[in-house]
Amino acid sequence: MPRLNSPVPARQPIGAWRADLRRSLFLFNEFRYEQPDPARFYTALAQDSAAQVGQYADLSAATLLDVGGGPGYFRDAFAAAGATYFSLDSDVGELAGAGEIGAGTVIGSGLDLPFRDDAVDVCYSSNVLEHVPDPWRMASEMVRVTRPGGIAFISYTTWFGPWGGHETSPWHFLGGRRARRRYLLTHGREPKNKFGESLFAVTVADGLRWAREQDGADVVHVIPRYNPWWSRWLLHVPLVREVVTWNLVIVLRKR
Repeated sequence: MPRLNSPVPARQPIGAWRADLRRSLFLFNEFRYEQPDPARFYTALAQDSAAQVGQYADLSAATLLDVGGGPGYFRDAFAAAGATYFSLDSDVGELAGAGEIGAGTVIGSGLDLPFRDDAVDVCYSSNVLEHVPDPWRMASEMVRVTRPGGIAFISYTTWFGPWGGHETSPWHFLGGRRARRRYLLTHGREPKNKFGESLFAVTVADGLRWAREQDGADVVHVIPRYNPWWSRWLLHVPLVREVVTWNLVIVLRKR
């Protein structure tokens, strides 16, 4: 398990954001609307994310890069918290999903971020690592563009969690390619997230290993994103942690 360090000073007072059971139940309920009402789900997730990141950095004075930002839900939430927001995405269609593409948007690859070293105060990514073929290269790029003392907040959907196969779940437990074929046969079309092309198996163990071995930043927290705080001990239990962790968050402070 990576060594944990004290978080950087946060703008919000202690208790302003809590990973309690009520929050977990709320997010799991909102998750039901991801497909039928994405605006509802992603707005709730974005607001929760801004509050969570605000525990580690003063967003009111921060320059923030959202790697894989997609439509403007996260832009609105982070801007409301006071951050100067920039977004990077490789898919113009995703960026325009909620209307016009916002100012400060960059088209590029998360594997080779088109930003100089030490460019931003906070580098954030939500549910993107599992969609790139070299996730830990992207994670290292996020650390690279974060200024010394700044925060890299990396969150991804874990493969063996209940939603690891995305719309092909739960059949991904039998293998990603098999789940992809079953979806095609059942629906007459390929899933949006195609295993082996735009969806890859990234595990909790992978994230813990990378956090332990990277040497560019101190590990502040490694936590299950949607779970209540008292379940964090499960990250110490191999196999179990893979199933109960829907999404893993790695928070790092750049050296």
